[in-house]
Amino acid sequence: MAEKPQDKRRRKKTAGEKPNRTILRRTLMLMTVCGVVAFFVLAIKLYQLQIVKHDYYEKQAVEQQTRESSVTAARGTIYDTNGKALAMSASTETVFISPIEMNKYNEDKNLIASNLSEILGVDKDAVLKQMEDTKSWYKTIKRKIEKDVSDKVRQFVKDNKLKSVHLETDSKRYYPNSSLASHIIGFVGADNQGLDGLELQYNKYLEGTNGRIVRLKNAQGTDMLFSDFEDYYDARNGDDITLTVDSTIQFYVEKYLQQAIKDYDIQSGAAAIVMQPKTGAILAMASFGNYDPNNYQAVSQEEQAKLDAITDPAEKQKEQVAAQQLQWRNKALVDTYEPGSVFKIITCATALEEGAVTLNSTFYCGGSMNVLGRTIPLKCWKTTGHGSETLTEAMENSCNVALATIGLKVGAETYYKYVDAFGLREKTGIDLPGESLGLWWDNKTFENPENLSQLAAASFGQTFRITPMQMITAVSAVVNGGNLMKPYVVKQITDADGKVVLANEPTTVRQVISSQTSEEMRSILDAVVNDAKGTGKNAAVPGYRVGGKTGTSTDTVYLQQTGQKKYIVSFLGVAPMDDPQVAILLLLDNPSSKSGIYISGGNMAAPVVGHIMSEVLPYLGIQPVYTDQEKKELDVTVPKLAGKSIDEATEQLESLGLTAKVVGKGDTITDQLPAANAAVAPKSQIVLYAGTEKPSDTVTVPELYGKSFNDAKRALEKLGLFIKSGGTLSESPNAVVSTQSISKSEQVTAGTVVEVTLVDKSILGQY
Repeated sequence: MAEKPQDKRRRKKTAGEKPNRTILRRTLMLMTVCGVVAFFVLAIKLYQLQIVKHDYYEKQAVEQQTRESSVTAARGTIYDTNGKALAMSASTETVFISPIEMNKYNEDKNLIASNLSEILGVDKDAVLKQMEDTKSWYKTIKRKIEKDVSDKVRQFVKDNKLKSVHLETDSKRYYPNSSLASHIIGFVGADNQGLDGLELQYNKYLEGTNGRIVRLKNAQGTDMLFSDFEDYYDARNGDDITLTVDSTIQFYVEKYLQQAIKDYDIQSGAAAIVMQPKTGAILAMASFGNYDPNNYQAVSQEEQAKLDAITDPAEKQKEQVAAQQLQWRNKALVDTYEPGSVFKIITCATALEEGAVTLNSTFYCGGSMNVLGRTIPLKCWKTTGHGSETLTEAMENSCNVALATIGLKVGAETYYKYVDAFGLREKTGIDLPGESLGLWWDNKTFENPENLSQLAAASFGQTFRITPMQMITAVSAVVNGGNLMKPYVVKQITDADGKVVLANEPTTVRQVISSQTSEEMRSILDAVVNDAKGTGKNAAVPGYRVGGKTGTSTDTVYLQQTGQKKYIVSFLGVAPMDDPQVAILLLLDNPSSKSGIYISGGNMAAPVVGHIMSEVLPYLGIQPVYTDQEKKELDVTVPKLAGKSIDEATEQLESLGLTAKVVGKGDTITDQLPAANAAVAPKSQIVLYAGTEKPSDTVTVPELYGKSFNDAKRALEKLGLFIKSGGTLSESPNAVVSTQSISKSEQVTAGTVVEVTLVDKSILGQY
């Protein structure tokens, strides 16, 4: 049957639709695949933008839309034990420029640089150099400027309608007492970070956390002043620190230490520590030369003069850094030294505790002794010998032979056990940075019978090195009942709300000796100072029982390096001996023979400790108990006599053990020499003026060194000057003037009081 035409057309159409449908399906499939791929690509990109790089793009957006400025946190205040500020922060301002704004507003760069240079005292070219970074919003010109200077900058900005010069709040560290306790406190750098001392040790407590202000800015980059968006994040100021250190005691220590450096021509500095033996609390610590933490990079005038003489810039820079590091060095904590005879305290306590000796033991000193392992005899400082002596007398005489004998009796193994027990081969753990470790022979050296000479020498403080902090900590254990205490300088730390965040309490490391041995040692050290034969008698203080031990040692390291001898003289004093409240270790490094005074701890260091004790003990409220002889020697405070009749004034002076000389023909006293409240020696003659003006001429202070007290008194009185001695040794026939508070040849006005240090010449040459 023939095919119909319409069927033929339908068949052709159907045949053509099959390829078209295939293409359509393929196209749809391809589009779907591409869509899925595109979706995944977009999803991955969004993931990267929103998740992986979220923080980055958020930061970029915030930086483009906001401006952030810092609010500097104030460092915490450092107080002494009585609440007196030793380090504090005050508000200042920092000047910075914005080169972007400077270019945008076409501000006069030369005008800005010239004026900022003049107002701030900065280099103009340096300011212009800062302006070259035209993409920067912030270039610091000067930090920590005072209010009077910032006001000038602010006025300059206002007068010239500047938009590129800004000020922001800052904080500056102040040390109101200048160099006082500088080695304890330390200092901070330009970024307010602690660099030394407590500022470094407790920086995480002191520094606080800076705050910030975040504001919106417009498309031109300037602040949107009327925007509702402004976030202020408060600064959290640092915590406050209260010390065990007493600034008054610190002042006394530094005053007398500085005077000793002058009196004895000390070449290599000095150090002193004042400790409470029962607690380990540090009441004062000083090291000379010292520095002012307000300007910690400046060196002394003497050092600066040496630096100015150096022409090579590199060499000058090297020497300047060395000079700075030397003045920042805390000798009391960082330097090691051979303690010399002060160490005999440890040897004696060890022997008593072990029963190797008793208070009744006797020794014989012929001036030297033979020790196994030593080719030449071990010598005592007194080459003729001390003869027969008890244990107490051996310590009074500071006899090397007796103490070496005692050390050998104890034996190497036991001796080293006590060296460790007293903490002398480990750091004390004091809360200050930079503490050094001593240098000791190892145990095997002492245990070798052929090396007994090392043990013998160590028994009187030679052939090893320790720090002054180790020495005073160990001796405090000897006198406080036998307990080794951990030294500390921080009493507590409090936050801004007054909440205590850290508190230090006395910490007993271990008991080293018994209370009985400690009591026996106190009686021995008492005798060293207060017995007529004691080498420490120059440290005696009227009304108080001061005990202690002298020390003189040769710096063997210096000798090996230079071939020259250098001495370190020291004294460790304790008071009162029945109930020790204060221990003081003072050492003078390399006194000069030019001072004219025999170099020894008894002649140089002991009198200085005595002077310090004479101020510290009354300050602590410890009442003196005077003997009848001491009462006769005490200095007398001159009363105010102006306005009194001659008879009244004369009678009052006589009641005080003073005499009067009247100048003038009036009936009433109009003036006097010396002035009221001056302390003078007993039996001094006070000059009273009755209607006649007192002289204003100056006189030349005479040389008093080596004179007896009475001869020195007469020499001063001839010139209208007065003398005082602190009441020590003034009646002793062996006492001679060692130092005077006003140097010979100085010009002073009539009525000036010269304080002298008296030493007992019978112990010259004794250690």
